[in-house]
Amino acid sequence: MDFTYLLRPKNFDEMVGQEHLTQIGAPLRTLCEKNALGHSFFYGPAGVGKTSLARIIATTLDMPFYEFNATSLKIDELRKVFAQYKNALQKPLIFIDEVHRLSKNQQEVLLPVMENNSVLVIGASTENPFFSLTSAMRSRSMLFELKAISHAALTQLLQRAQEKENLQIESDVQEYLVASSGGDARAMLKLLEFAANVDEKITLELLRSLRPNALQTGSSEAGVHYDLASALIKSIRGSDVDAAIYYLARLIEGGESADFIARRLVILASEDIGNANPQALTLTTSTLTSVKQIGYPEARIILAQAVLYLCASPKSNSAYLAINKALKAVRDGEILEIPKNITQQNEGYLYPHDFGGYVKQQYLSKDLKLVELKEIGYEKKMKEWLNLFCT
Repeated sequence: MDFTYLLRPKNFDEMVGQEHLTQIGAPLRTLCEKNALGHSFFYGPAGVGKTSLARIIATTLDMPFYEFNATSLKIDELRKVFAQYKNALQKPLIFIDEVHRLSKNQQEVLLPVMENNSVLVIGASTENPFFSLTSAMRSRSMLFELKAISHAALTQLLQRAQEKENLQIESDVQEYLVASSGGDARAMLKLLEFAANVDEKITLELLRSLRPNALQTGSSEAGVHYDLASALIKSIRGSDVDAAIYYLARLIEGGESADFIARRLVILASEDIGNANPQALTLTTSTLTSVKQIGYPEARIILAQAVLYLCASPKSNSAYLAINKALKAVRDGEILEIPKNITQQNEGYLYPHDFGGYVKQQYLSKDLKLVELKEIGYEKKMKEWLNLFCT
């Protein structure tokens, strides 16, 4: 039995998990029902219904459906379809998967038919195709995001499968089917299909033998890659140790390199902790050196140690704010003359060590307030020292 084919939705109401696109009144559905949908591109994780949605649109608009994949698409194949419908009253729907892999030449072939609307082009990708499409393609189309299917929606789909095939599945088996599929409906149905083909009685042990680990979206996919990295950094900045360790694990399991993670930690140590705890920069620099030499799986422990230390450290972005202010001043034309006492000529320069370590003299030809130290961690002590020197 092929559960993926069996449960493929045939209309908007049968779609699960994409209500923002398919429910009554949603813009995409409304455009289809008014026969006003233009060329569109869908993007989102694998197994969330991009192809199914394109097929539903073809059915709703009563259009012949032609499916291609950009990785193997031949221009001659497209031209044959274009020629077939050149003078026809009915126009076809051209669906192209992996659309972010379209070459510039392939996109140029599509442009004329998109311009004259002799076909309806719908593309799909696991990556946001905005940056891979030419400006001409983007200006002629709309972009719609599909999201990972929720736990509740996958459960609803699983119940449909059980009803259609009269399957009796224990609650722990249902939970594993849903929870281990990472929001991917196709992955859930395929696991159910494989298990049913092995044994009529589907057990948790059987499922675990077919899928030992839960699926997740790999961090190599551009959007997820940056979202996970961002979540890690923001969790550390917010001192949430559990969230930070979780996102670290997601990055590691998603195949992210230890070097990349360590470099981000070095940046954070300076940007978000700074002189509130100067040791953070030393530790993360050592982390970067260590993970380069050691690699996985042991590098995970070194990264975890660094992440926990950064979470617990007092936070200050004084250095980050100060250099940004100074750069802005320079870029805005604040080019000050250097006082003669601190040029190479040393005219009137007072050597601080001859005065017990500090002596008041001119270092800027105009007063600028760029640095604001905070009353936190080691930075509080630095502020006390500076106040002592300058009074």
